[in-house]
Amino acid sequence: MKIDGCSALITGASAGIGREFARQLAGRVDSIVLVARRQQRLEDLHDELTKSDPNLNVHVRVVDLADKSQIDELIAWLEREKIDINLLINNAGLGDLGPFATSDWARVDQVIQVNMTALTLLTHRLLPPMVAKKRGAILNVSSSAGFLPIAEFSVYAASKAYVTSLSEGLRAELRGTGVSVCALCPGPVHTEFNQVAQRPGQRRDQSPEFAYVPVTQVVRDGIAAVEADRPLVIPGFVMNLGMFFIRLTPMSILRRFSSKQR
Repeated sequence: MKIDGCSALITGASAGIGREFARQLAGRVDSIVLVARRQQRLEDLHDELTKSDPNLNVHVRVVDLADKSQIDELIAWLEREKIDINLLINNAGLGDLGPFATSDWARVDQVIQVNMTALTLLTHRLLPPMVAKKRGAILNVSSSAGFLPIAEFSVYAASKAYVTSLSEGLRAELRGTGVSVCALCPGPVHTEFNQVAQRPGQRRDQSPEFAYVPVTQVVRDGIAAVEADRPLVIPGFVMNLGMFFIRLTPMSILRRFSSKQR
């Protein structure tokens, strides 16, 4: 699908990958709905985007995606405003780094609600109009973490395995409808994600610097994948090669590798 002229909705738009999606889509799409919890950051991004392109329609919606009622309110607002979303970027995501046994359940539940439930609900509500009009694209920001078990990051990795699997299944269902689905599976990226996922006293992420991919490249590769109708994209040569071999590796070996990382 061609991005130009679309109406896009981006979750987790106040920082990191979501904010960069908004910046790279500006000048190409007709309108953008920015969704996140932090209003001031959304307002700042709104001002930045409209300053660079006064013709761009930018809408700010403060939504806690862990709260289903707020998602329902977002959908109702879109219907009232007659905003037809034909590019949905499910980018919002949370992590919790540390042993599951000592985790705070409220945080674990928040990860599940944002990473899986909200993504699935938004897709379920916005997909039918795309199918009816035979035009649309859904880009689900998953993670390379979903390809393997990760000790002390198990809920996050499992949630991203769900996102990737859901994306593949929906893509198969939607073949021939004019609607495409793509899973974007980045590896380490320098954003606020790790800082937010970190528990007090927990050691920091140990990923080597060469594995990191700039956020600008992650977003550029994601947009290119949508336009090329690709099912899945892993930004960065190192991560792409690494995930290729990991996906070929027997689970028995991956289990041993995962247990030695912490």
